[in-house]
Formats: sequence, C-alpha cells, structure tokens
Amino acid sequence: MRRITVVAAAGAISLALGVIGFTLGRAITVGQTAATALPAKIADSELATGTIASRPILAETPLAPPAAGASSFAPLPPPDRTNPGRTGPNPVCGNRDALGISRVVEIDTTGGPGFGFGHFKQYDFLHEKEVVMTFDDGPWPENTLAVLKALTDDCLKATFFEIGEHALWHPEITKKVIEAGQTIGTHTWSHKDLARNPYASDLEKAAEEIEMGNSAVHAAAGAPLAAFFRFPDLQHTPQMLAYLGERNIAIFSTDIDSFDFKIRKPDQVVKSIMTKLEKRGKGIILMHDFQHTTAEAMPELIHQLKVGGYKVVHIVSRQALATVPKYDEMVMQRNKLSSNNTRPQASVVHTLGQ
Repeated sequence: MRRITVVAAAGAISLALGVIGFTLGRAITVGQTAATALPAKIADSELATGTIASRPILAETPLAPPAAGASSFAPLPPPDRTNPGRTGPNPVCGNRDALGISRVVEIDTTGGPGFGFGHFKQYDFLHEKEVVMTFDDGPWPENTLAVLKALTDDCLKATFFEIGEHALWHPEITKKVIEAGQTIGTHTWSHKDLARNPYASDLEKAAEEIEMGNSAVHAAAGAPLAAFFRFPDLQHTPQMLAYLGERNIAIFSTDIDSFDFKIRKPDQVVKSIMTKLEKRGKGIILMHDFQHTTAEAMPELIHQLKVGGYKVVHIVSRQALATVPKYDEMVMQRNKLSSNNTRPQASVVHTLGQ
C-alpha cells in the first residue's frame, strides 16, 4: 500500500509539473504571433463596446521586431529600451532637465479594444499622475511642427491622429512626425461625423471614409502606422465599432478633452487641461495640433505637467495598420497621385539661385 501511495504521489507531482510547464509555455508565447488576415466575424455580444475582454491587450515589454518577409500586419519596430518610446532613428535626447516619458505601453489591437473613459470604461491602464498626450486633425504647417519641437525638446512622445487629406497635402510633416519617433494613428479621410447620415445609415460609405483615411496617412508616412483610430467629434455607431473590431484597429476616446478648438489664448488651453487633470488625477489628453493656440501652449503645458509631478506614457501598437488595396487605389486616383509623385516637393524642387 505504501508503495502504491508513493507511486501515486510521484505521478501526481509529475502531472502537476507538466501542467505548470504547459501553462508557463502558453504565458510566454501568447500574443507573439501577429494575425496575417482579418478575423472571422466577431460575435455580436463581444462588439457591444468594441472590445474583447478575454484577450490580453496591454504589455510594457515590447515584442521582437518582425522577421524579414513578415506580413503588413506584423508588429511595429519596438521602442528602444535605452530611450523608451524611440521607434525611429531619432537621436537620444540630451536634455537632462527634460520631462521625458516614464514608460511605454504596448497595445494589442486584436478585436478593436476601446480606450478613454469618455466612452470606454473597461481598460484603465494608467497609474495615478500618468498622462497620454494625443493630438488630432494634423498634420498642419507650422502648428504640427511647433508641437513636435516642444515634445522633442522635452524628450516626449505623443500620439497623432491624422486626417487623410491633410496628410496627403503635407506628407513631409507626417514623415517628420514618424522620424521623431512619435506614434501615428488615423482620423478618417476628411473628418466626417460618422454618427450622422449619410454615414450612420450607410456602412459602406462610413467604411470608405475610415479606410481612405488609413490609406492616405499610410501613403504620406511611407512607414508602418499604429493600428489606432479616433472618431471625429468622438461620435460613433455600434456598427462602426463592430467594423473596427473586425479590422483589429484600436479605438481611442479621451479622458480629458482640452476643448482647445474653442479657446483663443494659450494660457487658457493650459488652464483647461490642468484644471481637469487635477480633478481626475490622470488620463488620455485630447488636443489638436491643427490649432495654432495649442501649438503656442505646448511649452508651458509641458512645464506645468513637470511642476505638477505628472508622468507621460507613450502608447505603441503591437500590430501595424493593414491598409486595404481597394482604398489605396481610390486615394491614389482621388489625388491624382502616381508612384512617381510620392516624394515631398522639397526633395524634388530646389532653388539654385535668384
């Protein structure tokens, strides 16, 4: 009997070790292979908020870069561990007094998770006194570059949700944002309110507005984009949440809306943001690099964040945005672009003398 008991115990230990090994193996490998095609239709019950709760979506340790020949849905280049948030070739910031970023949060966009307590309350990944800086409606001459300079001077990273038309008008600015290691998401083709007709009643028309924006910003950037999207005016329908879920594009609302488009003085923009931030304690901040007032306010806003003890978090996407060939072609035709006219004017036309 004792021998049987010992054998049984040994068998139980062996089985337990096997289960633990299998579980650890699963934990290490979950999410390390990116999707290569759009998923099958997601159950309607999972699309109520545009999120899938059962899937892990946040990680602070970036994945390894994709192997050569990986699909267009492969992970973006990971941030540099010695300079968190750096995804491009930009040099390490040399400002010792800079605010900088406190950490990088990577988001798995599978199933179209939603962020920002303005509309989505499931995922609360920010700690107290942490902020994510986001900008809409760019790129725009002077203003976007002024915002970018203020961020770069203080070693900061933000997320820019660009309008497709604007990106094609100013691709050189989009490229500078990418080169500075910032995150770029999309904000439709022409900033239409998709919760109003004809878009609210015509899914194909609404999808075209989204996808042309994706294709246009991607063409302007000439580099992988984050699979991040923000609805114009933060307005959406359940059908569009479902669509973005099937496209594996994360949706961003906001926690702190600056309402900077209604403000004409830089100090009032700073006051609007800091007052709301003091009440909430943390959050995703919505601003507009299209607005000149916001561009002027940036140095002081960064200073106030620093004085207030706030920390800036940089969000990056595990998956790169996959554009749809049909809409890539539509964007090319709409703007009469060709493969010969994709370089910015400054690199093509040079003044030799006056």
